[in-house]
Amino acid sequence: MKRFALALAAALIAGPAAAAPLCDDLGFAGLLAKCNRGEPIQLTLASGQPIHAGSGPIELQSGAYYEIHITADGSAELAVMGPAFFRSVWLNEIVINDIEVRPMAVDSLEFDAAGTARISFVAIKPGSSELMIPGSTGDAQRVQFSIR
Repeated sequence: MKRFALALAAALIAGPAAAAPLCDDLGFAGLLAKCNRGEPIQLTLASGQPIHAGSGPIELQSGAYYEIHITADGSAELAVMGPAFFRSVWLNEIVINDIEVRPMAVDSLEFDAAGTARISFVAIKPGSSELMIPGSTGDAQRVQFSIR
């Protein structure tokens, strides 16, 4: 019982283990406040091209708002899937050709022609996940996300 009480006291003194949002005063808009937004993430779907130009995982902060812009060049019918990624975020909306969709859940998006989809979300669950082109095996055909 003493160990439990000591552990509880240490946890209360140490404070929360999760990362705080990007700004202190979220204001009227809450988590969607402008100061709580990370940089937009650009992904490209093109036959034989890497999905993301960067190397290493994309670091996201739990509680922060982000946008992913996925642009397909129309060179092939391609999809991007990531059920684990979509389960670790709260989806605000997906915008395709100025049509806003507010889904409860998503596993993948498929592009039959050239176009752009914008996914806005709040990162929630800490850990690692990925978005990838289904059926691909190369590292260039997937992008890793790390939510801290």
